[in-house]
Amino acid sequence: MKPLFTVLIALVTVTTFAQKDFQGKATYMSKTTMDMSRFGDRFNKMSEAQKKQMAARMKSFLEKTFILTFDKSSSIYKEDEKLAAPTAGGGRGWGSMTGSGVKYKNTKDLVALESIEFFGKKFLISDEMKRPEWELGSETKKIGEYVCYKATLTKDVDPTDWTNMRRRRNNDDNKKKDETKKDTTNVVKISDEIEMPKQITVTAWYTPQIPISNGPGEYWGLPGLILELNSGRTTILCTEIVINPEDKVTIEAPSKGTEVTREEYNQIITKKMEEMREMYRNRRRRN
Repeated sequence: MKPLFTVLIALVTVTTFAQKDFQGKATYMSKTTMDMSRFGDRFNKMSEAQKKQMAARMKSFLEKTFILTFDKSSSIYKEDEKLAAPTAGGGRGWGSMTGSGVKYKNTKDLVALESIEFFGKKFLISDEMKRPEWELGSETKKIGEYVCYKATLTKDVDPTDWTNMRRRRNNDDNKKKDETKKDTTNVVKISDEIEMPKQITVTAWYTPQIPISNGPGEYWGLPGLILELNSGRTTILCTEIVINPEDKVTIEAPSKGTEVTREEYNQIITKKMEEMREMYRNRRRRN
């Protein structure tokens, strides 16, 4: 027989998540590391003081806090506005260029929308929402009070995701050439200097103690809330969970912005980035 205390906890848990007006709030810390070699000789020639200044400026968009507000089937994921530090120019550095929007998911109706602003223009991006093909593992670990299970997923890299970009390696000897040949099947050339992988492996840690098939960003599809996620150079970790908070939020799909598909939006981003690279090249030629 199970101890009576354990049975009571299970009953309370089932009752909590079965409530019609159930809602939860999860806080996530996101941290991204950057391949500084992508800056080439410019970075190597910097003094230690200049490198520290650069790291301080980059911290605002490499380390962020997000809030996931969720019910049994829908959610909103967005940056914590209280902690989002604006830059001296009134924007948020590179974040204002690449956008930091609101992601909406409805796992019951398979609706995924993202409201985002890019260079002053608002877009409403619709994503095709297919159930992710997670591979469930038996490995476990505790995150706070929750027992979490490991799951992995292989996914195509978003071509506009700068966090996975890296400096192309020079093939100075035969060994490097051989290594490059082996790796070209999973590499996309962005420019003469920059490349990125075609696919990456995502590792998630989810807890069945919160039986909600949801998680940070676009991730979902596991038998429990995702509390930790490792994707490329980015790690996202849940630092706080509040079940049925006193101040509840209305979870509704965003509706403002020019409606585009993810593919159309990526084409817009790619074109703008190419224009900026060309402007930068012209500026260097003049100097």
